Amino acid sequence: MSRSIFVTITMMMIIIIVMANGQQNPTISFITKERVTSIGDTLDLSCSVQYAKNYPVIWAKIDQFNPSKILFISKGASLSVPDHRYSIRHDDASSTYTLQISKIQEIDAGIYQCQVVISPSSRVTANVNVYVRIPPVISDNSTRNMITSTGESIQLECYAFGYPQPSISWRRENNDLLPTGGSLYKGNILIIHNITKSDRGTYYCIADNNVGSGARRNVVVEVEFPPIVHVERFHYEQAVSYDINLQCTVESYPSSTIRWLKDGVEIQDSSYYQMSIFTTSHDFTDSVLRIRNIQPQHFGNYICHATNKLGSNQQVIELIESSTPVCPPACIGEFSGYGYGSSTTTTTINYYQLTILLLFTSLLIKSINLLQYY
Repeated sequence: MSRSIFVTITMMMIIIIVMANGQQNPTISFITKERVTSIGDTLDLSCSVQYAKNYPVIWAKIDQFNPSKILFISKGASLSVPDHRYSIRHDDASSTYTLQISKIQEIDAGIYQCQVVISPSSRVTANVNVYVRIPPVISDNSTRNMITSTGESIQLECYAFGYPQPSISWRRENNDLLPTGGSLYKGNILIIHNITKSDRGTYYCIADNNVGSGARRNVVVEVEFPPIVHVERFHYEQAVSYDINLQCTVESYPSSTIRWLKDGVEIQDSSYYQMSIFTTSHDFTDSVLRIRNIQPQHFGNYICHATNKLGSNQQVIELIESSTPVCPPACIGEFSGYGYGSSTTTTTINYYQLTILLLFTSLLIKSINLLQYY
């Protein structure tokens, strides 16, 4: 009796072991390898499973910045989201579930996960990384514009994101020589030591990853420096009763206050003197002192003096008496015109006024000829 019970128990155990060995756990036999795609493309992600006929197979997207945030895209052969860019195909023969994403966007980059759900607390998973080629975008924490002073050291920084990771290089406007040497510097940070006024200008941060046309940011570097006064001529000659223009050019940043002096006294606009200031280009200003109807006391030394918050500078220009008029710019011609009665009016016209008058006369004659033609 006991022998038969033992045999029965043994047989039951053998049957249980055989049945247990015959029931395989679900597995994922294949998943698409890492993929790199471009915006606008169509992407297929495949997941093949075994022994999972009675288990749900899910495609999900895991947020790469917050892994606990999961978007469930499909379950079996059905979509779980209303996004028309997603579609799911199931090949029963190979037990393969293919997720297709059309019109790829930047937000489609991330980790995609194939899941076989065994129980609420047990899943078999496999991941595939998807990268989307993204053209460079320069980050907001990059240097914009900078103001410094001569002798200081500055640091220009440039960062960009995109895929692949963009490389950063620096150039100057017109491919001018960089303070570091050469016309191109590769790296995120460009350091300029002991800066001089010749280092001022526009620097280009260029980000490139061979996707699209790249990105560029203009960084304007302003270098503050005291004024430098330039003059083309240190000596001018003119005859009494004629006009003359004395000119100086001031280079500075910030801009300077420009004054003209004679015998230590600042010159003010008057019937004899007229001062004009013209900004000709960045950091350069021209000043012209016009002396009208020169008298003997006007000959001598004139000073063009410039001042800004960093210092001052000046140049001396000498006005010498000439026995004959010097022109241009102060050539003088007299033209007699007819007045009322027997009186005659004499008009004094300088070189520039004469040029304008002749040009106007020529245009007037052409207009009259055209009217006669029509």
